[in-house]
Amino acid sequence: MSNTQNSQIKTCFITGASSGFGLAFAEYALSRGHNVVATARDPSTLTALVGKTPERVLAHALDVTREGDAARAVTAAVAHFGRIDVLINNAGYGIVGALEETPDNELRALMETNFFGAMAVTRAALPVLRAQRGGAIVNISSMGGQMSFAGFSAYSASKFALEGASEALAQEVAGFGIKVVIVEPGSFRTNLLGASLRHMPVIDDYQQAVGGTRSYTRSEDGAQAGDPAKAAAAIERALRAEKTPLRLQLGADAIDAVRAHAETLLADLNAWEAVGKATQFD
Repeated sequence: MSNTQNSQIKTCFITGASSGFGLAFAEYALSRGHNVVATARDPSTLTALVGKTPERVLAHALDVTREGDAARAVTAAVAHFGRIDVLINNAGYGIVGALEETPDNELRALMETNFFGAMAVTRAALPVLRAQRGGAIVNISSMGGQMSFAGFSAYSASKFALEGASEALAQEVAGFGIKVVIVEPGSFRTNLLGASLRHMPVIDDYQQAVGGTRSYTRSEDGAQAGDPAKAAAAIERALRAEKTPLRLQLGADAIDAVRAHAETLLADLNAWEAVGKATQFD
């Protein structure tokens, strides 16, 4: 991964690097000759990655929900490689279940990882990026960060929050030469629908609305069309571009769904424009 500043070796700091997108991003960065700070809750899961090119990989423990972990990992990264060029906030998991089926503790735990965790790592890395006057922050969202579907209310809530913060962040740090990219993948062959997906207890009344979503997650796991390695290459291409997009949709399913959602939004806006504009004081 690299940004537009130059073509020299970069240092990529990746959360959730032990599997899925995180592992694919790490392997791609190494194949391009870059350094990788690979983080995971259990750094022993990174042994194979380190073994491939130990001189260019720093494995470090990082539980994004544990206070102080992000700062310690960032400090270690700078001490080892001297800088951080690309931060990839990838750590996260999913929940499937209707809103009423999702207990408060599950919803809060999901937000702690997918949203607050990403914010903690970002805040820890920002002083380094600001001092360098350059770098990039890549926040892995989802097509579910633009819209939602029955059964994904909790997951989409965490990604909507991530996207809202990222959009403002992009404006806040642009003057420092820092890029922010929100990545919105569709269905990619990661473990999101397997080990990284929590199924909530079923309330029979929601079977008609949510049953199809539950079935989809089970049948799609391992059969997703998206290639995580190609996602990594697409992200690098976006970072290298003279005009890097704020949002990058990956996969035909994501592109089609986001476009349809935007068209519906515009249609509703046009249909109700007169009503909405008629609410001001006379």
